Amino acid sequence: MTQIRIIDSPFLDRLAAEAAATTRRRKNFNLHAAPEYPCQRFFNAMCADTYVQPHRHSEPSKDETVVLLRGRMGVVEFDDAGNVVSAAAIRPGMVVDVPWNTFHAWCALEDGTLFFEAKSGPYRALAPAEKASFAPPEGDPRVPEYLAWLKSLCTAT
Repeated sequence: MTQIRIIDSPFLDRLAAEAAATTRRRKNFNLHAAPEYPCQRFFNAMCADTYVQPHRHSEPSKDETVVLLRGRMGVVEFDDAGNVVSAAAIRPGMVVDVPWNTFHAWCALEDGTLFFEAKSGPYRALAPAEKASFAPPEGDPRVPEYLAWLKSLCTAT
C-alpha cells in the first residue's frame, strides 16, 4: 500500500549529507517510482563544487520547473552558440521555469543547496546533442575554471 510521504528538515539534512559524501557532490531523491513514469518529481542536493554541464532538453514536453528550498543557486541561460542570455542567483522560495530546448546550467553557490524539480517523463539520459558543446564535459580539467566563471555570472546579479 502506498503511503503519503512527508518531506521534512531531517530528510533534507540527510540528503544534503549524502550529496556531500558522493564523488559527484550531488544526490537526487526521486518521488516517482520508476524512470518511465510520465511525471518526474525529485529533490536534488548539490554541493558548491559540483558541476552540471550546460544542457537542454530537446523534446517539446520537457519543460523543467525548479523550486529552490535551501541554499543559493545560480542559473545561466545560453543561446545555441554559448553566449550568455541571462544569469541569476536564486534564493529559497524562488521558482525557475526553463522552456524546452533552452541551454541552461545550474550551479550551487553554497554547500547544502537543495531544490525540487519536476518535468515530464519518461526519464531519458541526455543525448550528445543536448549537452552544450561550448562547455567542458563533466570530469574535464577545465571544469573548475568554467564553474568559477558560471558562479561569477550569478553572483554579479
